[in-house]
Amino acid sequence: MTVRVSLIIPCFNEEKTIGTLLDAISRQTYPQKQMEVIIADGLSTDRTREIITAYQASHPQLSLCVVDNPKQVIPAALNNAIKAARGELIVRMDAHTIPAVDYVELSVEAFDEGKGEDVGGVIDITPGADTWIGRSIAIATRHPLGVGDARYRWATKATHADTVAFGTYARATFEKIGLYDESLVANEDYEMNARLRAAGGRIWIDPAIRATYHSRPDLASLAKQYFTYGFYKFRMLKRYPDTLRWRQALPPLFVLGILMLLLLAVFWKFAFYVFLAVVGIYLLALITASIPEALKQKDISLVPGIPLAIMTMHFAWGSGFWWSMIKGASN
Repeated sequence: MTVRVSLIIPCFNEEKTIGTLLDAISRQTYPQKQMEVIIADGLSTDRTREIITAYQASHPQLSLCVVDNPKQVIPAALNNAIKAARGELIVRMDAHTIPAVDYVELSVEAFDEGKGEDVGGVIDITPGADTWIGRSIAIATRHPLGVGDARYRWATKATHADTVAFGTYARATFEKIGLYDESLVANEDYEMNARLRAAGGRIWIDPAIRATYHSRPDLASLAKQYFTYGFYKFRMLKRYPDTLRWRQALPPLFVLGILMLLLLAVFWKFAFYVFLAVVGIYLLALITASIPEALKQKDISLVPGIPLAIMTMHFAWGSGFWWSMIKGASN
């Protein structure tokens, strides 16, 4: 039977999750004979390759291959996998993601119904560590105060969107608008979808299509992740300024406003009081938003944890954005 769907997965040192992901793919309700899995590995130094090789041997019914990604960046991995793919449809996956058993089936179904040129679903965030801050981060990264109108984090009804996290595309789409931009270490999906929308394509999100994603385990790794997001978002917006959304503009504006108030406070006492008022209102809003989640989860540690995580996201994202602008101006 002809392969119709190619699942492409960027990967680097994923020994903890790659086996679970492959198990989830093996359980898909979509016919395995019509699927293939292509893992683009960034020359992993842990047991990732060993686990994949063992899985190939124990699951011969699953078409599974590995291609190298010597550049070790996600868009290059995706491009290498697309070039090796045989399927008519490309489903972009992630090594930290566990798709629901009907993820591929529902994605293909929506695509065949003509709902969009890119079809995706909602990500269910699970803690990257079973700690109070790990649980707080998982909630923060799906909370509207943390991610704004990023519908793939919280959508409750099927609709059109500006992007999805792990989409299903026709192979012909990449032939028409080009592959992923390898100069973007992050925001490669958003940039791809910006080009798709500019070419008249539609992005469809359906909450019936679901996958589980492991969030970052601690504040340091969360800050690094969101600093990178902000840094490359500015690079992307330089090319597509009309794609700017309010959720992307607020963090850098907030960071700039806080810094300006602090500087003014050195010379103007009133600015210090404004700074205290702004910070107080901000913290009050975050704490108030965390209380319902803490009550729902019966976990009082979420009351300080969620605000800490959201603050980390906002300030890291905004700082990354401004640093990218400064670096760009100096080049």
